[in-house]
Amino acid sequence: MRFRLLRRRLTISAPRVSIRSALPWPLRWLVAAVLLGFSAALALWAFEFGKSIAGLDTGSREELVRLREDVTRLRADARQQQEAASTATSLLTAERAALERVQTQMRQLQADNQALRDDLGFFEKLIPAARADGVSIRALQAERQGARQLRWQVLVLQPVRNAPEFKGRLEVLLSGTQNGQPWSGAQPAAAQPLQLQQYRRLEGVAELPEGVVVKTVTARVLEGNAVRTVHSVDLD
Repeated sequence: MRFRLLRRRLTISAPRVSIRSALPWPLRWLVAAVLLGFSAALALWAFEFGKSIAGLDTGSREELVRLREDVTRLRADARQQQEAASTATSLLTAERAALERVQTQMRQLQADNQALRDDLGFFEKLIPAARADGVSIRALQAERQGARQLRWQVLVLQPVRNAPEFKGRLEVLLSGTQNGQPWSGAQPAAAQPLQLQQYRRLEGVAELPEGVVVKTVTARVLEGNAVRTVHSVDLD
């Protein structure tokens, strides 16, 4: 049996033998990975090149820029609207507070007006219905202002209800001393036209001569040349 096997190997009928160079399997995986990466890079380059040729990449970038600008603009508009809303709220609050103050003042004025009407009605009841004394001086006040001036105030009224209109004039007379001697003004210290229906307040400032000390102030109301009423006060 051994002889037959040996003869078969040495003769023409022996089986053929092929010789191959075997690579290690890690090197085979490395070569495969390199080829796969190169193929992927080539495919990606072809895809990007195709997009640039077709103009798809430029349009996307422009669209992205436009969208970002729109977002920025919308955010700015939202901030402006929020600020406007805050300002409007503040103004509304201030207007409400001002309205409340005005309403309070109006209510106070109405109350004061009603009180004045009540007082007026009370005093009107005290005025006699028929003509009594006619025009009269109800108040006369005078005070010195410095060494050369005298301030005076006069209240003239007709103490009757539905009194007719009076037209006349008011004169203020002064008397006293000048340098220790008796003195009285030759002319009225003041003369003003007087016209009233119910009452009238008049006032003024009289200039005094040098060295005059006023002791008495007299006010009189004239209608034409007739004296209707006279009132005097003494100064301390």
